[in-house]
Amino acid sequence: MNDLKHIALAAAVTLVAGTAVAADWYPSAYGPKDEIGAANLLTPEVVRQAATLVKTGKTYPLAVPVSKDLSAFRHRSFKLYNIQPGEQAGLTMGPNKFTFNDELAVAWTGVGTQLNGIGHIGIDNVYYNGNRAADFVTVEGVKKLGVEKVPPMVTRGVVLDMTRHYGRDVVPGGTEFTVADLQAVLKRQGITLRKGDVVLFNTGWLELIGKDNKQFLETEPGIGMKAAQWLADQGIVAFGGDTWASEVYPNKSGEEFPVNQFMLAKRGIYNLELIDSRALVRDQAWEFMFVLGQPLYVGSTQVNVNPVAIR
Repeated sequence: MNDLKHIALAAAVTLVAGTAVAADWYPSAYGPKDEIGAANLLTPEVVRQAATLVKTGKTYPLAVPVSKDLSAFRHRSFKLYNIQPGEQAGLTMGPNKFTFNDELAVAWTGVGTQLNGIGHIGIDNVYYNGNRAADFVTVEGVKKLGVEKVPPMVTRGVVLDMTRHYGRDVVPGGTEFTVADLQAVLKRQGITLRKGDVVLFNTGWLELIGKDNKQFLETEPGIGMKAAQWLADQGIVAFGGDTWASEVYPNKSGEEFPVNQFMLAKRGIYNLELIDSRALVRDQAWEFMFVLGQPLYVGSTQVNVNPVAIR
């Protein structure tokens, strides 16, 4: 039996780009062919329960406006052009002088409020459910794990106000949220997490945009690995907040975005970045119906979104 165990362990090591990658995190709990990860938890019952949270009908857009001036991660940019073929020369169409505006966006899909799909983050070129980059990534997009596979997200949303927890309008960059921190905020807000939830963090970080863009992008507060593991064990579908990576940065371990690696690649849990939860916090709307129907860009692993909270 011990020999068989050693053989099995040896077989669970995959060589990728000459580096050994332990394959103990795949195949997925949802099956070896699964492409939507934790979105499998979005059952009709979860949707019905979320609908019971709507008491006033008030809606909250959770996105930030996107423009060429919005701070973005490293190489990313957004540019919008208004194209009016012929009309720039004063021409019109038909006897009714029909004119129109038409826009061309030259942009990265990861600028502004965004849904990061489970094909976005990998571990040494291995992605969710053991998919190797060489097998599914092309110059025209991914052949698996694209955002077009993700069903509409309609579930309970929960926002945790970390600004009140730390007694700061803006939680300092590099602050790591522990399990104890999360549990303390949940207790104060009277919330118990349940399977299928979307969990968002309000840190005040959006207040830096346009005021200190350098600090905004160089560091941020957020969850550490132990908190990520605890959240994943609660059965959440997505995590995120008002920062650009949804995890503490830089990580004290020296690793690059280990929380995203764990959540997306290993557990199939989605990341929602640059969520504007300020109005929710002002109204103390700690739980709400969360609705997201993302653009179905075939082959993309991330996309701009404007989720809506309804209470």
